[in-house]
Amino acid sequence: MKPLGRLLPALLACVLLSGCTTYVNAPDGDLPSTLQQPRDLDYRVVENRTYTPSDWPQPLKADIYLPKSSGETRRPAVMMVHGGGWEGRSRDDMTPIAKRFVRRGYVVVNVSYRFAPAYRFPAQLHDLQVARHWIDDHADEWRIDPQRIAGFGYSSGAHLVSLLALVAGTDSELDAPYGGSDTGFAAVVSGGTPADLRLWDSGRLLIQLMDGTEAELPTAYAEASPVFHAHRDAPPFFLFHGSWDDLVPPEQAETFMQALEAKGNHVELLWMNGRGHITSFLFRGSAESAALDFLAREMPASDTGP
Repeated sequence: MKPLGRLLPALLACVLLSGCTTYVNAPDGDLPSTLQQPRDLDYRVVENRTYTPSDWPQPLKADIYLPKSSGETRRPAVMMVHGGGWEGRSRDDMTPIAKRFVRRGYVVVNVSYRFAPAYRFPAQLHDLQVARHWIDDHADEWRIDPQRIAGFGYSSGAHLVSLLALVAGTDSELDAPYGGSDTGFAAVVSGGTPADLRLWDSGRLLIQLMDGTEAELPTAYAEASPVFHAHRDAPPFFLFHGSWDDLVPPEQAETFMQALEAKGNHVELLWMNGRGHITSFLFRGSAESAALDFLAREMPASDTGP
């Protein structure tokens, strides 16, 4: 047996350079040949399209990435939502991911949303519900298959995408007045997810989002937590999370996975070992590849009829 001291450099290199991962509920084997995704497709981008109605409190925009394909084929789509603590950043953060996904055959709709504290929760969820309806409204124009639309978010964006997926078509008050069963997703990719706000000591970020502390607003914090809305008809989820994430602790991913599985749902979890919250996003290549394979199984990007 090799001395531990001689193994440490290799272990550290694996963690720091290659980003070793641990895959919970990993699929068996490679994708079948019938599900192999297209690669390196040409695409075009329609930028800065306003998706909100004219009377919305703030005009919000989206960028649409469209694969170039022959004929009148319909493709799956992915709605992407950026992070930033519900208070900042922009959809530009998701641009590299959008480009990778569109080259693999997915229409990508990369959206903006309103920020706290100027707009308190659930304003951000309402924005995404409107965006989700807007995608359906343009399904014919963009040749999208309405039955194959997924959500992809990171950090606060993951919280919003997950919540949108789980309250759609339910009796939750969060589904009204802008939601409905057609605001859900066929699959969800959710990274660094604040899944249970009641267990997350995030201080200022949550106070300005919720307009109060968890002690002051326990019911509101519960209802704003995706884990609270897990139900048996949830879409399949692919979660990824840094094992050293000290902003959104790893327990959030474990709790979320357990809640979904307890209701009988399919969940996959990719641990990015040795990664924190920011580094899990910046060095996310392995998670993106696994997410693409996950989507290929759940809603393949092969062409369907018009």
